Amino acid sequence: MPMSTTSTPAANDHVTDVLENLTPNWFAAVMGTGIVSTAALSLPLRSDGLRMFATAVWMVAVLLLIVLTAATVAHWRRHPRTARGHHRDPVMAHFYGAPPMALMTVGAGTLLAGPEVIGPQAAVAVDWVLWSAGTLAGLFTAFAIPYLQFTRHESVDPRSAFGGWLMAVVPPMVSASTGAMLVPHTPAGQPRLTMLLVCYAMFGISLLASLVVISMIWARLVHHEIGPARMVPTLWIVLGPLGQSITAANLLGGVASTALPAPYADAMAAFAVLYGVPVWGFTLLWAALAAAVTIRTARRHLPFSLTWWSFTFPVGTVVTGTSGLALHTGATLFRVGAVALYAALVVAWAVVAARTARGSVRGTLFAPRPLPAGV
Repeated sequence: MPMSTTSTPAANDHVTDVLENLTPNWFAAVMGTGIVSTAALSLPLRSDGLRMFATAVWMVAVLLLIVLTAATVAHWRRHPRTARGHHRDPVMAHFYGAPPMALMTVGAGTLLAGPEVIGPQAAVAVDWVLWSAGTLAGLFTAFAIPYLQFTRHESVDPRSAFGGWLMAVVPPMVSASTGAMLVPHTPAGQPRLTMLLVCYAMFGISLLASLVVISMIWARLVHHEIGPARMVPTLWIVLGPLGQSITAANLLGGVASTALPAPYADAMAAFAVLYGVPVWGFTLLWAALAAAVTIRTARRHLPFSLTWWSFTFPVGTVVTGTSGLALHTGATLFRVGAVALYAALVVAWAVVAARTARGSVRGTLFAPRPLPAGV
């Protein structure tokens, strides 16, 4: 039968393509899914239905993390040459920041949604493991990828700057915000103080590095073309360090009093608002610019790719940051803003997840990338 003889090889080829062409940016799907759960549980809005939804989405994120981790291990074992080529690719290398952030996002979801499923102690233990692994990996990418960019990557010039450059330096900011949630679970005294101060230090690492990159992206947009249509969604990645820094400032300010005396604890709580509100304003400006460019591109043609996950996690960090400002100020502006932004996040996540599932089944998302020279 002609149909039976062609279907089996096609299926086998599809499985081979999945393993051979798996790239680090696939972990953005875990990030984008996980933030839907954590953002829901941070909203200034409480309901049993919302919590059930958040728990279900967290379970999906856990499953995605397990599957992608196993597939990545198989990828490195069966296709080591291709795997080694990723860090030499001046575009793909930056997405090595996605796996650490995926770990910490799922860890934070476990701490928030997991207690009712696996118990409070197990939830804290799992979060500690995922946060520790993600933090170590994230600090490594924040150093190693810029170092490779400075010394090894070729064909990099001011026109190359894009949102993906932030992926390698944002993980320490995710460590700062998710680590703040673990400060109350750290033994009192010097261990808790160390945890708090280390989180603030990682806040600084990521914030200053991100500001440098964001400036380069702005300069590229002013002096050069917007770039290929498939890369336009990466403009939304800029919202990631902005929204995550607001989130981190508010979460750390909220727990500072458990480790530091006045006036430092009070100053850190005040900093959450004094820093968060102005940055929130710039975040909305960038979101408006990114939306305008995206709509302009979509009217011409915006092909689907994994870069569409840039519409999810970065927006989710703005939701959590806005929720933090709502908590610390009591302002209706931030309460309504957080709920509205979360509604947009859920719509974006549903669309991107559906398109990713369809592309995965059809195999269109596993097209091989050319290896960089010298691999």
